[in-house]
Amino acid sequence: MFGNYKVITLCGSTRFKDAFFEVQKRLTLEGNIVISVGLFGHSGDNEVWENMDEGTLTKTKEMLDDMHKRKIDMADEIFVINVGGYIGESTRSEIEYAVKTGKVVRYLEASKA
Repeated sequence: MFGNYKVITLCGSTRFKDAFFEVQKRLTLEGNIVISVGLFGHSGDNEVWENMDEGTLTKTKEMLDDMHKRKIDMADEIFVINVGGYIGESTRSEIEYAVKTGKVVRYLEASKA
């Protein structure tokens, strides 16, 4: 299957950094091109937010959210890192966007509902 790779964008809370890396490795070894987050603001990349005033912080967050939706545009599907079933507001927005644009949505953990 060389040359015909599915593109998968990872979505989820950046607090689950280890899970992102584990899923990225697994999906890559399964023969997929994996697009991930650029930084882990909730899990160690604190310098991203340091010394930002509220206005700059808001604009940066909006830019990162929009950038992730562009990553979804490039993908065939998204894979949601929902450790413990957790899906935050940003991830929920990304899932809604993916569904609206016809992307397949898969989850790390099955829904408990």
